[in-house]
Amino acid sequence: MDHGRAPVLEALQDFRRRGDVVFGPPGHKQGRGTDPRVADVLGLDVFRSDVLTLNGLDDRRQSQGVLSQAQELMADAVGAEHAFFSTCGSSLSVKTAMLAVAGPGEKLLLSRNAHKSVIAAVIINGVEPIWVHPKFDAERHLAHPPEPDDVRDRLREHPDAKGMLLITPTDWGTCADIRGVADACHAFDVPLIVDEAWGAHLPFHPDLPAWGMDADADLVVTSVHKMGGAIEQSSVFHLQHDRVAPEVLKQREDLLGTTSASCLVYGALDGWRRQMVEQGRDLLDAAVHRAERVRAQLRELPGLKVMGGEIIDAGLAAEFDPMKIIIDVRDLGISGMQATEWLRAHCHVDMGGSDTCRISASITHADDDGTEKILVDAVRTLVERADTIERQTEVDLPEPRALELEQALLPRKAFFGPAEQVPIDRAAGRIAAEMISPYPPGVPVVAPGEVITEEVLDYLRTGVAHGFLISDAADPALESIRVVARD
Repeated sequence: MDHGRAPVLEALQDFRRRGDVVFGPPGHKQGRGTDPRVADVLGLDVFRSDVLTLNGLDDRRQSQGVLSQAQELMADAVGAEHAFFSTCGSSLSVKTAMLAVAGPGEKLLLSRNAHKSVIAAVIINGVEPIWVHPKFDAERHLAHPPEPDDVRDRLREHPDAKGMLLITPTDWGTCADIRGVADACHAFDVPLIVDEAWGAHLPFHPDLPAWGMDADADLVVTSVHKMGGAIEQSSVFHLQHDRVAPEVLKQREDLLGTTSASCLVYGALDGWRRQMVEQGRDLLDAAVHRAERVRAQLRELPGLKVMGGEIIDAGLAAEFDPMKIIIDVRDLGISGMQATEWLRAHCHVDMGGSDTCRISASITHADDDGTEKILVDAVRTLVERADTIERQTEVDLPEPRALELEQALLPRKAFFGPAEQVPIDRAAGRIAAEMISPYPPGVPVVAPGEVITEEVLDYLRTGVAHGFLISDAADPALESIRVVARD
């Protein structure tokens, strides 16, 4: 295929060259009605390129096949049989993928270290989750992806399960043995869905962890805005084999997706694919070496523990994405959240993520010598001035087993059923009717239908006192919790 082409961008160029006058959405009419104050911030070209695909780029009755051509090129670029663009972000794409495999009341295996968007899909779709607990790293207080044997055991216990959703890489760059999990699923003739939101770059360089399509997964969802070069909300479904029918996936996406898809997202996806096919190997090669330089420099600083390939040697994860810089800051006497806030306030550096223990930075093909120096210098300054940061109460980190809560009710039934708000000191032993997801990183500690324990309550109480944000709870201050009403 001709990967020098970018069908969506070419159609957009043609549209602008023709000078079409549109009498339909969007109402700003390619920027003519945009407030100049808005254009000063966003740029007028954003609005000039905001075109409804059906009216000018790819009319349904006289289809030029613009989007389908772009999707075929994407599939070819990453070794998939089919690719479908989504403008709603992978949070919605994962919901669609799950619904394409398991319907209401059916069982689906899920990694319990999933982001809240996955738990939300369980509630919305009405599936019965069969949790596959991650491999917990007590030293780092970190959840790594589950192993093939964990998946195989759960499939033996639940042979009527319709498939498995695996999250890899994690937010912290640790990766699953995708091929091993795929083999386990395929032995039971069920599909493997991979939430590879952090892995859009993986197909384009041999030194990066395994890419889901290459590792025999059936359906892979990527967020190209995370580690790729597309704008926010850019997501792609990648599909192969016959365990998930492409027409079923498209229908489920049509059920949940927007009818006003953004041409800006489509164009960014199209252009990123072209860039990666033509230049990706060299760009990512430079990024991988840059990340290794950064890691080496940070390892020389006192009080930091920089994660890398040692987790593979220890058998904690199958692979590690070298473009993730993961720094444990606890020996500085501060939390990752405090470190992130200090770096933003004092160095104007925004880290990619943080939690109680660590901070993270993503190195991509967009970084250069300047951003590399800024990152290293900022972290060095943090180390030098850590003793000036006010000490906060510590978070009571629970033992790994304490996070494996009993599932007493289906999440959907607990979430939509009769509920009551009770004080937090009376919540132990009750069944949760809401998600409680500390940000960062946004993985629910409590999911609807799970039995709340004292250990988890202690963790949440001390976490909120330290600075956790609980955006999805009915009471973000967590003075009370929404639980299933008693009969």
